[in-house]
Amino acid sequence: MTATTTRSPAAPTVPVTLAPQSETVARHRRRAVPVGLVLAWAVIATVLLWAVLPGILAPFDAYTSVGAGLQAPGGEHLFGTDANGRDLFSRVVHGASESLSGALVAVAVGLTAGTVLGVVAGTVGGIVEEVLMRVVDVLLAIPGLLLALTVVVLLGPGTVNAALAVGVGAVAGFARLVRAEVVQVRATEYVEAAYGSGGRILSVLWRHVLRNSLRPVVALAAMQLGTAILALSTLGFLGYGVTPPDPEWGMIIAQGRDLLAAAWWVTTLPGLVIVAVVLSANRVSRSLGSER
Repeated sequence: MTATTTRSPAAPTVPVTLAPQSETVARHRRRAVPVGLVLAWAVIATVLLWAVLPGILAPFDAYTSVGAGLQAPGGEHLFGTDANGRDLFSRVVHGASESLSGALVAVAVGLTAGTVLGVVAGTVGGIVEEVLMRVVDVLLAIPGLLLALTVVVLLGPGTVNAALAVGVGAVAGFARLVRAEVVQVRATEYVEAAYGSGGRILSVLWRHVLRNSLRPVVALAAMQLGTAILALSTLGFLGYGVTPPDPEWGMIIAQGRDLLAAAWWVTTLPGLVIVAVVLSANRVSRSLGSER
C-alpha cells in the first residue's frame, strides 16, 4: 500500500507597493531646502536691508562719538566702539551701502562688457573670436587684485573708480563663460530650426541663445558679487576706497589694524561680516549653478 501526499496550493503573492505616506515623505525630502542655503539668503537679505535702510537699522550715528573709545562689545554697543568712540556696529551698517553699491557696479561692468565680448566671439567666430579670446586670456593671466590696483592707480581713489577697477578684472571671466555657452547653445536643434524658419540673427540671439545661456551667467554674477565685495574691501584697506570719515568695511578694518592687540573687535567683527557675506554669496552661486 503506497502512501499518497497532498500539496496545499501556494499562497498568492501580493505585490508590495509604497504607501502614499512614504511617497509623500520621499517627495518632501527631495524638495527640502538646505539649511545652509537658507542662512546664506538670510545673510544677503540682512546686508541688503543695511544698505537700503542704514538710518533706521543702525542704533547710532556713524559719524558721531557716542561714548568712550575702544569699549568692548556689549549690550549697548553690539560691536563695541572704535578709537574715536563711534559705535562700530552702526559704522558697519552704514558701510554696507558703500560696499554693496560698489560691488553691484563692479559686477554690472564685468557682466555687461564680458557678455558683449562673449556673444560677439561665440557668434562671429573666425579671426574675430581668436583675437577676442586671446585678449581674454591675457586678462585672465593677470591676478585680479593686481589688475584692479593698476586701474585704480590710473583712475584715482574713490568708490566709483575702485568699483570700475574691480569690474575690469571681472570682464574676462564673464566673457569666457558667455562665449562657451553661446557656442554650445548655437549647436542645438531649436536654434538651427529658428534660423531655418527665417529668423534674423539678432532675434535668434535674444530669444533663444541668450535666454538659454542665462542661468550659469547669473550664478557667476552671484559669485562675483562676493568676490567684488572682498576686492573692494581690500582696496579700501589699502586706502584706495572712500575717504575718511565715510564708513567702508575695508577702511574700518584698516583703522583698527594697529589696535588689534588692545581692541580685537575693531578689526575682527567687521572682518567676520565680510567673510559671512562672501561665503553666503558663494553658497547662493552654487545653488543657482546646480539647478540646470
